[in-house]
Amino acid sequence: MYAPGVGPKRKEILSKELDIHTFGDMLEYYPYKYIDRRHFYKISELMESMSFIQVKGKILSFETFDNGKRSKRLVAHFSDGERIMDLVWFSISNYITQNYKVGVEYIVFGHPTVFNGRFQLAHPEIEKAETFQASTMGMQPYYVTTERMKKSGFTSRSVEKICKGLLDRLTTPLPETLPTFITGRLHLISRDEAFRKIHHPQSATDLDRAKLRLKFEELFYVQLNIVRYASDHRRRYRGHEMKHIGTLFNGFYKDHLPFRLTEAQKRVIREIHADMKSGRQMNRLLQGDVGSGKTLVALMSALIALDNGYQACIMAPTEILAEQHLVTVREFLQGMDIRVELLTGMVKGKRRKEILAALADGSIHILVGTHAIIEEPVQFHRLGLAVIDEQHRFGVAQRARLWSKSTNPPHVLVMTATPIPRTLAMTIYGDLDVSVIDELPPGRKPIYTQHKYDDQLTSLYQGIRQQIKAGRQVYIVYPLIKESEKSDLRNLEEGYELMKEVFAEFRLSKVHGKMKSAEKEEEMQRFVSGETQILVATTVIEVGVNVPNASVMVILDAQRFGLSQLHQLRGRVGRGAEQSFCILVTNRKLSKETQMRINIMCSTNDGFQIAEADLKLRGPGDLEGTQQSGIAFDLKIADIARDGQIVQMARDEAQKIIEADPTCQDPANAILWNRLAAIRKTNINWAAIS
Repeated sequence: MYAPGVGPKRKEILSKELDIHTFGDMLEYYPYKYIDRRHFYKISELMESMSFIQVKGKILSFETFDNGKRSKRLVAHFSDGERIMDLVWFSISNYITQNYKVGVEYIVFGHPTVFNGRFQLAHPEIEKAETFQASTMGMQPYYVTTERMKKSGFTSRSVEKICKGLLDRLTTPLPETLPTFITGRLHLISRDEAFRKIHHPQSATDLDRAKLRLKFEELFYVQLNIVRYASDHRRRYRGHEMKHIGTLFNGFYKDHLPFRLTEAQKRVIREIHADMKSGRQMNRLLQGDVGSGKTLVALMSALIALDNGYQACIMAPTEILAEQHLVTVREFLQGMDIRVELLTGMVKGKRRKEILAALADGSIHILVGTHAIIEEPVQFHRLGLAVIDEQHRFGVAQRARLWSKSTNPPHVLVMTATPIPRTLAMTIYGDLDVSVIDELPPGRKPIYTQHKYDDQLTSLYQGIRQQIKAGRQVYIVYPLIKESEKSDLRNLEEGYELMKEVFAEFRLSKVHGKMKSAEKEEEMQRFVSGETQILVATTVIEVGVNVPNASVMVILDAQRFGLSQLHQLRGRVGRGAEQSFCILVTNRKLSKETQMRINIMCSTNDGFQIAEADLKLRGPGDLEGTQQSGIAFDLKIADIARDGQIVQMARDEAQKIIEADPTCQDPANAILWNRLAAIRKTNINWAAIS
C-alpha cells in the first residue's frame, strides 16, 4: 500500500535517499524550516534583505533572452497592479508557457534579488490566486531533499503533500505514546496533534507546542532507557566492599604526596570511596580539565583497592599515554613497597610471560597498559578497580571484557580530560555517576592564547627563541587528518626541515604516529629529558605527554582542528610554574565558524565553556566519543546542544518513573515499557558494562 503521491519509483527514492520505509518514517521526517505564507507584499515593499516573499498579481508578458552558448532564460514580467517585477527561469521548458498564462491572477513566492534595477524571483513557486488558500497553508514547511530527488522532480513541496495526504487519510487519531499523567502534568499536546502541527502549523505558537511535545518524547525515551539500565545495574550487580582505608593510602597521603590536594580532588576521592565501600559496583565518570590532577586521584583510588587486598589496573588508549602513566605512578610511589608494571603490545616473549604470571599470583599490585590488558591470556589474581583513561577512545565491547578479569565485576572509574557538557553527559554517559575536578592545582598560571596569521611568522619565531633562551621548550604541531594523511605527513617532514634551518642553533625532535614505536619513544625521551628544545609533531602528543618545562605550544593550520582538540593540545603546556603560551596559526581566509572557534580559544581556558561552545557549533554527533558510548543516539528533532532544559525535564520524569516502578511491573506504566521495547536499538545492557 502506497501513501498518496507515492508510487514505486518515489518509494525507491525515499528508501534509498532518506531511509524512509514506512508511514511512520515519513511522518518523522520533520521540516527543517518554515515560511509564513499568510502575508502578501506589494512590490514597492520589497527589500533585498528579505529571505522569502509572496506577491499577488498578473503576468503581463513573456520574453526570452540569450544567456550564452546554447543557453536561454525565460522572463515573465509580473505586476501587482502598481509596479513590475520579473519571474526568471534559467532552464526553459514548455511546462512554464503552457501552464502559466498572461492576464491570469497568480500568487508567486520565492527569494527576491535585484537585476538591472528591478526585483526578480528565480524559479518561483506559482499558484493560481483562485485556488490558493493561505489560511490552510499557514506556515509552509520545507524539507531537506537530495540532488537525486530534485533531478526527479521530487521537491520539498512534494514531500509536504505526501505528509499532508497521510495525515488527511487518518480516520482515527495517532495512538498515544505517553501516559496522561505525564502529558497533563507538563501541559503537552497529544501525539496526533503534534504531528499535524509540526507538518502544518498555522502559527508560531502551534509550531512551538508541537516541537516541545515531540522533542520531549524523543529525549524522554532516551533518558528512560538510560535510567532504567542504571537502576537495573545497581540492583543486580554487587561490588567488592572496600571499607578499609589502610597503611598504603595513609602512608602515601602523609609521606609521598608531592603537593597539597585541591578541595576538588579531596571531594572526588570521598565520592569514589563512598562508592567503593557501598557494596554496589562503582561506575563513575571522572571529568577534569587538562592538568587538574585526575591521575593522582586515580592512583589514590587504586591505593584504597590495594589496602583492601585487591589489585588495580589503569588502561590507556595509546602506548605513549600508558608509558607516561607508568612513569608518573612510579614517581608518585617511589620508596613504597608497591609493584607497578606495564603491559602493552610491545611487551613480548619472556618478559610478557613473567608479567602474566606475576599478575595471576597477585605479586603485581597495579598494572598499567593499553587494550593489551583485556586480551584473553591476561588474568588477575583479584582485580578490584579498573581505571580507564580517555575512555571515549575505547569501544563499549572492549570495556566490557574487563569484567571477565574478576569473579565480581571490578569497580570502574572512567576518566576524560575532554570536558563534556552537562546535557551531553546526561545523555551519552547518563548511566554513570559523575565526578568533576573543577579546580586546577595552586601555582598554575592561565595559558596565554594568541592568534597569528601565517604571514606573521617572523615575530613568532623571535618569541620562540626568547623562550628557549630562557630555558624553556616548545611544541610545534602540524595537522594529520586521515583524509589527507600523505600530504600532511609530507608537510610535517618539510616543516621539520624548515624548522631545523630557522632554529639552527637549537636541537629538534620529530614525532608522528607512523613512526615505529621504539623510534617514536626515543624521540619523545630526548624531548622529555631536555636534550632537544623543540618537538615537531602531529596530534600524537594530544594526550599523555607531560613536560613541565615546555612553555610554548604552536599549532599550525589551526583552522583544521576542532575546539576540543585545540584545547587538548594547549593542555600540553602550562604544567609548570612559568607563564605558558599557545599560538594558533591560520591563513587569513577563515570561515565564520572557524573564526568563532579561534576567538573562543583565545578568550577562555575553561574546558567546560569550550565544550559547550563545541557542542553548539558541531552538534553531538560529531563530538568525540558519541559513537562509542553504547547509547542509542539517533535524534530526529531534538538537539542536545540547544534543548538542555527539555533534556533535564525528560531526565526528571524518567527518574520519577523508575523510582516509583524500578522493576517495570506497574500496569499504569505499560504504555511506556511497550513503547520503549518498540524503539530500542539494542537488547544489550550496555549500561552494565560502561
